Amino acid sequence: MTLNHLLSALAIALTFIAFIPYIRAILAGATRPHLFSWVIWGSTTFVAFLAQLSDHGGAGAWPIGVSGILTLIVAGLAFGKRGDRSITGSDWGFFVAAMSALPLWYLTRDPLWAVVVLTTVDLLGFGPTLRKGYRHPFEESPLFFAMFGVRNLLAVAALEHYSLTTALFPAALGLACFLGMGMIVWRRSRMAPSTQRGIPKNRQEGGF
Repeated sequence: MTLNHLLSALAIALTFIAFIPYIRAILAGATRPHLFSWVIWGSTTFVAFLAQLSDHGGAGAWPIGVSGILTLIVAGLAFGKRGDRSITGSDWGFFVAAMSALPLWYLTRDPLWAVVVLTTVDLLGFGPTLRKGYRHPFEESPLFFAMFGVRNLLAVAALEHYSLTTALFPAALGLACFLGMGMIVWRRSRMAPSTQRGIPKNRQEGGF
């Protein structure tokens, strides 16, 4: 097994380690993922995986493909009564912008521009979750975002061919995950103890 394959295997393992408790937390009602964010992420992640394969990303693309499948599963759970389906005007703005940009990947013959579009769309997907995480930081898990930040770093390290096409998507999403984690931790620290007392223990921990 080469170093690339080992790093890819670690990234895939970390993907499952992050997702399994997160899915359990959703089923327990401790974490409420935002529907729009996860639909966007599931769509873009899987298409980005295909674009990486087309540019010979090799083993480094595999964790992105696995993540795409699991993300779509979370989107399904978010749709089925257990996720956060409260939609604001700004959420609709992020969703419409993301979904309208998604077909552009098909129109670009250069995989690089497809990945640029997909990365932009995926980052737009953070909008509803960041808004929700800012207002309700105990309904999101900072640990989940931290683990995915590390997973994306491993995916970049596992790439067999480095280019903007193969590295942009996981690198940008890794940075976004770390920023999301930091925002949730900061907002939790800013909330008054009286506010936290009204939140069930499992909800305060974000399911982790």
